[in-house]
Amino acid sequence: MQHWKAICHACRHAIAAFLLMAPASANEDTTVPAETLTRSKPGTIFRVWPMEGGVKPGIKGYRVLYRSTNYDGRPVAVTGALMFPDAKADGPRPVVAWAHPTTGVVSACAPTLLPNLSQVVMGIDEITDKGWVIAATDYIGLGTKDPHPYLIGVAEANAVIDIVRAAHQLSDIQASKKFAVWGHSQGGHAALYTGIHAKTYAPELDLVGVAAAAPASELAELFKADQNTASGRSLSAMTVLAWSRLFGWPLADLVEPGAMGPFKRLASDCIEDLPQFLQEDDDEQRLPRTFLKIDPLTDRKFTPIIAGNTPGPLPSGMPVFIAQGEADTTVRPEITKEYVRQLCQAGTHVRFKLMPGVSHVTVALDSAYDAVEWMADRFAGRAAPNQC
Repeated sequence: MQHWKAICHACRHAIAAFLLMAPASANEDTTVPAETLTRSKPGTIFRVWPMEGGVKPGIKGYRVLYRSTNYDGRPVAVTGALMFPDAKADGPRPVVAWAHPTTGVVSACAPTLLPNLSQVVMGIDEITDKGWVIAATDYIGLGTKDPHPYLIGVAEANAVIDIVRAAHQLSDIQASKKFAVWGHSQGGHAALYTGIHAKTYAPELDLVGVAAAAPASELAELFKADQNTASGRSLSAMTVLAWSRLFGWPLADLVEPGAMGPFKRLASDCIEDLPQFLQEDDDEQRLPRTFLKIDPLTDRKFTPIIAGNTPGPLPSGMPVFIAQGEADTTVRPEITKEYVRQLCQAGTHVRFKLMPGVSHVTVALDSAYDAVEWMADRFAGRAAPNQC
C-alpha cells in the first residue's frame, strides 16, 4: 500500500569485526544456504554492509542480512538497516522498529537499496536525536529472492521483530530490550501485527507501544473503497502479483489475457521516489479498465487471505498511537475510525491523531514528531493516554 531477528557478550565484538570485513555492496548476493537458515536462530545476522547514505554526521548505519521466519514457519533471510548514534551510550538504547509503507512487491523495491534511506524513514532525525536505535526491515522478499508476502501480517511482524533481535548481535549498537514499532500504511499493518504477535514470538523483548500512521486495518473495506481509483488499481495489481507468487496461483487464472503485459509492468513497479511514482501513474493509465478475471472481494482463494490478515484487537494493556489524515483517499478516514472504535471497545488505550487536510502520502511525516514524543513516554514508563 502507498505507501510491509544468544550470543555471549564476549563473542559479539569478534563476530561483528568478522562480519564487517565482508565486501560491502548493496548488490551482493543475499542467498543463504538452507542448512544455515535451519541451524540459525531468528535474528541471526549473516552479513553486514556499511550504509551508503541516509545517515547524518554522528550517526552510524549498517545494512544487514538477517534470519527471520515466513508466514508458513519457514526460515528466510531478510535485508534491513540498523542506524544508531556513533558515540558510546551510558546504557542500553531504546529501539524503534520502523515499518515502511508499500514500496513495491518485487525484490528491487527494497528501501535499503536506495542511495538515501532517510527519505523513507519518517521521524529519522527526531529518533536519532533522542539517542535511540532505528531498526528498519525491508520485509521478506524485498532485497532477496523470496516472494514478498505483501500484507501477510505474521510475516511482516516476524521481519520487524527479528531485525530488533538482530540489533542485539552488534555490541556497538548497545540496543535495549525495550522497543516500539512505528509504521505507515503497509507498515502500519505490520506495526499492528507486531503488537499482536511480539509477546509470543519474542518473549525476551519488551514491546512498549505500537504507533501507526494510516494503517491498513480492515483489508476488505480498503480494497472495496479503493477498487475504482488509480491507486486502488495499482494496489490490486501488486496484491494479485504478490499473492500469485506466494501461494502458487497461475496468473493466467486471475488476469485477462489482453491485460497481462500492462498488468505485469504496473504490478512490478517500485514506488519510492518521484520518477517511480510518475512511471507508476503512466503504467496505471495503460492498464485496461477491466484487467482481472476474478473479484478479490468474492473469490474463494482471496477472501480467506484477506480475512485472515485483517488485524483484530491488540493484547490487553498494549498502548497504541494512530495518526490519520482526513484528506487520505487511499486509507479512508472512516475505515481507520472504525478500527480505533474496535480498539477502544476492546479496552485498548489509544492516542488518536486525526489531521485535517493531510493526505496518505504525508501523514507519517506530519505525525512523526507526535509519534516520537508518544514513544518517549512509553520508554520512560509513563501512563499511556487514552482518548477512547
